[in-house]
Amino acid sequence: MILPPYIDSKTGATFSEVLVAMTLTFIGLMGAMEAFHAAGKSIGQGMYASRALAMAESRLEAKRSVRWEQLLMDDLDHDGVPELLMHDDGANGDRTAGDGIYSAAWERDGVVLTWTVAPNRTGSLSESGFAVIEARASYRSANGEQEVRVATLRANPVFAGTH
Repeated sequence: MILPPYIDSKTGATFSEVLVAMTLTFIGLMGAMEAFHAAGKSIGQGMYASRALAMAESRLEAKRSVRWEQLLMDDLDHDGVPELLMHDDGANGDRTAGDGIYSAAWERDGVVLTWTVAPNRTGSLSESGFAVIEARASYRSANGEQEVRVATLRANPVFAGTH
């Protein structure tokens, strides 16, 4: 093989060339590590968002599937025994006492789930023709507090009142 006159095949690389190669390799490695770190954070944020949405949708579906008389009771561990009774007392997720909106809250795996049942008439739930059911799931991210909100309208199947 014919080499250019300034390259000698017997001498090898100089110490400065090795240092430059090691520095460039180190910079590339640090960039790759930062990219993996950013990807991990992004996946973590997506995990919290997915978990929050799943919890909110699950609570909404649970409220849609129970009998109207049991709308204010919650079976959180799905064992057939209600663990939670929703209240309109200004505590445990309820914003204002006596406003006719029943609320409950639950924290699990870094997500705070708050759900409300708002009958169209104040007073007894059985006197209402329908109720708005809303579930809000909030979690902390690098961008601050995030919230997922889902809602549905549920009609009272035995309502026979005036319009």
